[in-house]
Amino acid sequence: MKAMILAAGGGTRLHPLTHALPKPMLPVANLPVMEYVVRLLARHGCDEIIVNLHHLGHTVSDHFGDGRRFGVRVAYSHEEEPVGTAGGVKRVAEFFAGQPFVVIGGDDLTDIDLGAVVDFHRHHGALATIALTEVPDVSRFGVVVVEENGRIARFQEKPPPEQALSNLANTGVYVFQPEILEFIPPGEFHDFGHQVFPLLLERGAAFYGYRAGGYWRDVGTPGEYLEANWDVLHGGLAAELTRGRPNRVRRGRTCVIARGVVFQPPALLGDAVEIGRGARIGPLTCIGSGAHIGAGAVVEKSVVWPGTHVGEGVVLESTIAAPHCTLKP
Repeated sequence: MKAMILAAGGGTRLHPLTHALPKPMLPVANLPVMEYVVRLLARHGCDEIIVNLHHLGHTVSDHFGDGRRFGVRVAYSHEEEPVGTAGGVKRVAEFFAGQPFVVIGGDDLTDIDLGAVVDFHRHHGALATIALTEVPDVSRFGVVVVEENGRIARFQEKPPPEQALSNLANTGVYVFQPEILEFIPPGEFHDFGHQVFPLLLERGAAFYGYRAGGYWRDVGTPGEYLEANWDVLHGGLAAELTRGRPNRVRRGRTCVIARGVVFQPPALLGDAVEIGRGARIGPLTCIGSGAHIGAGAVVEKSVVWPGTHVGEGVVLESTIAAPHCTLKP
C-alpha cells in the first residue's frame, strides 16, 4: 500500500527550535520523529512513500534519502509555497495511481495499528477513514461525533473546549480511496480539517472514524515535545519503535564519562557524549551525540540536542537545550 507523510509545515508553535530543524526532524530519544513514522509505515506494508517538504526540506531528504535503509522507497514533493494538507495530497495525485492510500503527519509519534485501520476502512466501504483517539484537551485538534457503526456524524476543527461536541480527536492518520482527490481543487491551498471533511459530511459521503488503541502523541508544542521524549524513555511506544529496553540508562559508543557522575534512569546518551566530573544525569533525560555536559552540571527531565555544550554547574530541569537556543516550556 502507498502512503504520504505530511512534512511541509513550518512548526511555528515549536519556535525557536524549528529555526534550525523542521518539525519532522526534531530528535525524540535521539531519532528524528519522522523516523518513527517511516518505521511504522514499513512494518504495516506501506513500502512506497511520498513526503511533501517545504521549510528546511533538504534536511529531511538528506536523512531519509531513497528510503532503502528503512526497507521502503521514498519520493519527495518540494512545495515552494505550502498548499495545505489536502492541497499537498492533490499535488501528487499521480503517485497514488488510483489506489487506496494512507496519509499520516510527519510529527505523529504513534504505534497505531495501521493494518486495523485499513481493514476497518475496507470493511465499511469508506471513502475516508480517520483514526481517532480520546484527548483531555480538544482545542488543538479536530474532534468528531461518531455513530455506533463508526460513521462520522459531526466534525469540528479545533473547537474551544466549552463548545466541543466530544473528546474524540482526529490523529491525522487517514485512509483514503482515490476518489477523495475529487473533493480537492487543483492548484489551491486546501486543508482536510477546514474544508474537505466538512464537505464530505455535506455531501453524505462514506466518512468513518476508527477508534484506535495504542499510543499517539502530536509533537506540536515544546511541552508535547518534552513529554514525547519521556514517553519513549518509559517505553510508551511499542518496543520495536524504542529500539531498546525502557527505564534503563543506555549509552552510545565512545562516550567519555568522568569520575563521580551519577545517573538516574531512565536516560539515553548518544554516541561520543562527554560528561564532566560530578555531573548528575537523569531521570528522563536524552542527550544527543557529541554533546558535552560540564562538571557538576545537573540535567534531568530534559532533552539535550546533538553537539550542545552545557556548562559547568548548569542546572537543566524540564528544559530543551540546543546549540542555538535553550527553551523551558
